[in-house]
Amino acid sequence: MTSPTPTDQLGELYAQWLVEMTKYPDMSVELLRIIFDDWQRATAEPENVTYRHTTIGGVPGVLATPEKPVDGEILLHMHGGGFALGSSTSHRKLGGHLSTACQVPVFLADFRLAPEHPYPAAVEDGLAVFDGLLELGYPARNVTPVGDSAGGNLAVSLVLNLMAVQRELPAQVITMSPWLNMENSGATIEANDHTDFLITREGLQANIDRYLGGTADPKDPLVNPLYADLTGFPELYICASDTESLFDDSVQFKKLAEKCGVDVTFSVGKGMQHVFPFLAGRHERADQEVQRIGQWYCARRPSRPRP
Repeated sequence: MTSPTPTDQLGELYAQWLVEMTKYPDMSVELLRIIFDDWQRATAEPENVTYRHTTIGGVPGVLATPEKPVDGEILLHMHGGGFALGSSTSHRKLGGHLSTACQVPVFLADFRLAPEHPYPAAVEDGLAVFDGLLELGYPARNVTPVGDSAGGNLAVSLVLNLMAVQRELPAQVITMSPWLNMENSGATIEANDHTDFLITREGLQANIDRYLGGTADPKDPLVNPLYADLTGFPELYICASDTESLFDDSVQFKKLAEKCGVDVTFSVGKGMQHVFPFLAGRHERADQEVQRIGQWYCARRPSRPRP
């Protein structure tokens, strides 16, 4: 049987990374961070978006602003990268596409990374940005957490932390290929191994070990949202590819959300790669997904005209 080969630029990038990481298994985290900042290579530069380096709530990052933003609303993007890699650099262009689709600014937070800063440092930084945005005058319901891969976990955990202390919540949460299962036991890790050109069980475990630092319980709902009580959780958008290794995380999270009465929208990118919206501007399905996210977001804003 012929082995699957990448069919798009994102798959080619992932396959290239996997070859290099296999060739140099002792590559330092610092070097991996440099490599993973090249994630942005898969994304076309969005038009009519400006960028500004700034700090919110004591956390540095990049603010992406569309040409005519709606006042009083913002997306708080927690980037992917296994809690140890990725940055506002790797995700800047994706954030720009999301800002255009949703017609609001996007703050891409450069939260602290593991293993230097294990759990709960990244979640604490997300909460600090959230509080900083409230201080800037944004209502809590208008600060929408967004996250891809490990950042999807952080976006969800941010809200779960707010729920735990009965604080006012965002109205919406957006996740792209969220990585939620910290037990490394998802059903599609092995089943989709041959079609996912980035993720391996060994790589996931290495990132889990960096993030949890051997001190946090992988079944803790604030670490593994698949164990959370989502009753009262905001309206939720999930997108993922049916051929990626983490697909089961999204499937199980959708089931849990529905069981808890959450309004959840689940969009499946058939045959795509992990966090396929990274191909925005270069692939029709990725562009379609970014537009779906924008339409879902705008349709649920009370001040917006219905599409």
